Amino acid sequence: MKLIAKHQIACASQPLFSSQTQGWDNISVEEFHHPAGEGRMLYPNDHVICLSLAPRPVRLLQIQGDSSYTGLYGKGDFSITPAEAPFFARWESDDRLLQIRIASRFMEQVATEALAMNSDQLEVIPTFRTRNPQLEAIMMLLRTELNQNNLGTRLYIDSLTNMLAIQLLRQYSGSKADRLVYEGGLPQRQLQQVLEYIHDRLDRDIKLADLAESIGMSQFHFCHLFKRSIGMSPYQYLLQQRIEQAKLLLKRSDRSIVDIALECGFNSHSHLSKTFRQLTGITPKAYRAN
Repeated sequence: MKLIAKHQIACASQPLFSSQTQGWDNISVEEFHHPAGEGRMLYPNDHVICLSLAPRPVRLLQIQGDSSYTGLYGKGDFSITPAEAPFFARWESDDRLLQIRIASRFMEQVATEALAMNSDQLEVIPTFRTRNPQLEAIMMLLRTELNQNNLGTRLYIDSLTNMLAIQLLRQYSGSKADRLVYEGGLPQRQLQQVLEYIHDRLDRDIKLADLAESIGMSQFHFCHLFKRSIGMSPYQYLLQQRIEQAKLLLKRSDRSIVDIALECGFNSHSHLSKTFRQLTGITPKAYRAN
């Protein structure tokens, strides 16, 4: 486990990758690789998920409050530790893991706005070794963004954070989650306002909260209504518009592909090329030559 915590014992190993230098909101993602050892953690304001990335199963002793578990953790196994819960672990061999902390206040907001839950009675269930393909997939997508250190993807990170929170609340909460029904989409005036907001900021790192706040709506409702309005998520639309802008610049100017990438919100030539190929099937250079 990542065992660095406020006012607690810290492991000697430092994270291989950490989102704390990238300014992500409501979530912290760190990857660790450390030798046999032990440690404690206590996060008063964050719920913690630890996903094993170990190529070979690792034997662990884990203690959460009055409960304990001893057994093997293999790749894909994870544990959940609620905020304010003291946690101890001892592992007998080299361990590799992904630790994700998600702010408890954010979870409360998601519970209220997205799932119609009573946040005052919100309880995240402590969980030892378990598996969940949906949660694992979201966590691995967050890991990919962390390792690639892509700029201009804040909207994507925000969307993954929302998905992770909702999955945790639906499957690892002691409170009942209601399924909200979203009818129709955004009113035309609000939709146009959001689309203009995106078009005016294609070169910037747009946050999901910024889009929602621009029309005075919670981000959770906004995501559903936006998708109902135009058939794709805010992030997919942003990516599509950045590529369309890149196409125009490639055909109508002789500027370098690097300059075009930066103007369209990508952080490098390779970042634009990868996304361009994914959406169009060809590279920017080949598109310009056609």
